[in-house]
Amino acid sequence: MSVLCLIANPARPVLTPRIVEAVQEKTGGTINWLHREIACEIIGPSTQSPETVARKVLQDLPVDAARVPARNRRKKLLLADMDSTMIEQECIDEMAAALDLKPRIAAITARAMAGELDFAQALAERVSLLAGLDANTIKTLRREAITLAPGGRVLVKTMREHGAKTVLVSGGFTIFADYFARRIGFDQAIANQLEFDENETLNGRVTGPLVTAQTKLDQLQKQAEQLGIPLSATLAVGDGANDLPMILKAGLGVAMHAKPMVEEKAPVAIRHADLSALLYLQGYGEQDLVY
Repeated sequence: MSVLCLIANPARPVLTPRIVEAVQEKTGGTINWLHREIACEIIGPSTQSPETVARKVLQDLPVDAARVPARNRRKKLLLADMDSTMIEQECIDEMAAALDLKPRIAAITARAMAGELDFAQALAERVSLLAGLDANTIKTLRREAITLAPGGRVLVKTMREHGAKTVLVSGGFTIFADYFARRIGFDQAIANQLEFDENETLNGRVTGPLVTAQTKLDQLQKQAEQLGIPLSATLAVGDGANDLPMILKAGLGVAMHAKPMVEEKAPVAIRHADLSALLYLQGYGEQDLVY
C-alpha cells in the first residue's frame, strides 16, 4: 500500500480541506491531516500514479504531491547535501564574490551541479581561482552571506529526537560544513578540506580525497552498515548531479528545489515546500515536530 502526501510551504499554507477532498475524489483513499493548511496524506489511493492525478487537480497551486510506501516510513539515517539544500547559497560562489569572480565561478558551479562538467575537475578549477582569499574573510562570509534553508533545523532535530542519525555530506568545504552542521544540529559533517598557507590564506588547492558523488553514495552505504540498518531505512536529500547517486540508492530519495535533471530522475521531488516536507513524507505530524 502507498500513501499520497500533499505538502505546502509553511510560509504559504494554502492547503485546504476543499483542495484535499478534490484530490481524494480523483485518487480514492483515506484522508489524514498531518498539519492543518500545510500537510495531509491520503492513505491507500486506488488510482495508478496518484501523484500525477493530484498534480492535475492542483494545477498551479504551490503544493507538492508525492507518493511513498506506507510501510517503514520513518527513516533511521539522514544524509543531506549542504549547498543549495541545507543552506540557500553555494558557498564557493560567495567566496568568489569576495574576489569579484562570482559570475565566472558561478557559471562553472551551475554546469557542475547540472551534470555538464566533471565534478572533481570543476572543483579544482574553481578552488584555484580562489587563491589569496584569507580565512577571516571566509569566516565573515560564512556569518553574513549564508542563510539556513527553512525547515532544516526542525527536520534534523525531529529526526534525531526520534532516534535517527543525521549526516551533512558536502562537496563544499569543511570551514562551512562543520560550522553549519553545528548550527543546524547534525551529528556529523563530511566535506572537502581547503589548504591554507602559514598566513591563513588559501593556496588554491584542496587537501585529501575529494567528496564526490561516489563519496556521498559510499557514505550512505557505510553509515547504514555502521548503524546496522538496511538502505530502505535511509533518507537522502540534495539538489545537484553529485547528489543523484545517493538519492537513487536511499530508501527515500528526495530532490529538493533541484536542478531539472536531478528532479526528473529522483523518486520524490519537492518544488514548493521547505525541508520540513521530508518529515511529512515520513508520516510525522504537527505534534511530533521538534523546533
